[in-house]
Amino acid sequence: MAPRQGNTSAGTGQGPRRRAVLGALAVGAAGTLGATTGCARVDVSGARDGGQLLADLRDRGTVRMGIASEPPYASIDKRGKLTGEAPAVARTIFQRLGVRDFEPVPVEFGALVPGLLSFQFDVVVAGMFINKARCQAVLFSDPDYESKDAFLVPRGNPHKITSYRDVAEQRLRMATGVGYAEYDYALGNGVPKSRIQTYGDQIAGMEALEAGRIDCFAGTALTMIEALKTGAHPKVGMTGPFTPEVGGTPQRDGGGYGFRLGETALRDAFNRELHAMKRSGELLRIAKPFGFTEDFMTDLTAKELCAK
Repeated sequence: MAPRQGNTSAGTGQGPRRRAVLGALAVGAAGTLGATTGCARVDVSGARDGGQLLADLRDRGTVRMGIASEPPYASIDKRGKLTGEAPAVARTIFQRLGVRDFEPVPVEFGALVPGLLSFQFDVVVAGMFINKARCQAVLFSDPDYESKDAFLVPRGNPHKITSYRDVAEQRLRMATGVGYAEYDYALGNGVPKSRIQTYGDQIAGMEALEAGRIDCFAGTALTMIEALKTGAHPKVGMTGPFTPEVGGTPQRDGGGYGFRLGETALRDAFNRELHAMKRSGELLRIAKPFGFTEDFMTDLTAKELCAK
């Protein structure tokens, strides 16, 4: 689930952080991080000649991974261990690059980009959405997954909802999270504002569904899957994942791994391993236990997403 364009708040809970436009924060960090740390200033202009980080990591033997607690992307489990799709993929790749160990550095989602730029960790491992604003401050790998939307619905999906157009044509009562991109997707498909409610998160949406106050709740499919795992709302089901469209144009988004500008040697080596995992099917095998399916595999590139 995702904030609409222009919302720079990191938000609370799981969903609102996926598409947050933190680029302004990230770019601003170049000027403000120095101001908040006394005389020291952070150089975010980027490493030269491909950077030395890959060689440094091999010498050190440990990579510091910046994560934000957001299942199924990355989190610390009840036993205090790092888990999630992004760390599982990153660990595999870094080990193949000659970096054996990893150190998770948990921060709030809004602190990931500033933390990367201030050298608190070496790479963002959080399933971070790639967009034009963030690409001004972060060097992204190609995405390892493509985001899809889905609806939470009464079990059995009595209205047979599969798209925002269905919601509009049947004049259904829809809800989504405060600031989520799904609000705009609904408007773009003809759902009137008067028929869209907003709730704090998908849990509140499930409660509204069970109470009959709404007919569906829209958000990103992976977050919906995670919410339903609790089993606390047995009357609620979910539609299949789909790519939202507005005006007939697919709204495709994807998430990847973030490096400091200029560290192209590390990013390129990371991408080579990632592409090999995609071709062999290993990426899907690693991601599956975290709720990812073939629907979430992608051929998008960082270059495409950075241009959006």
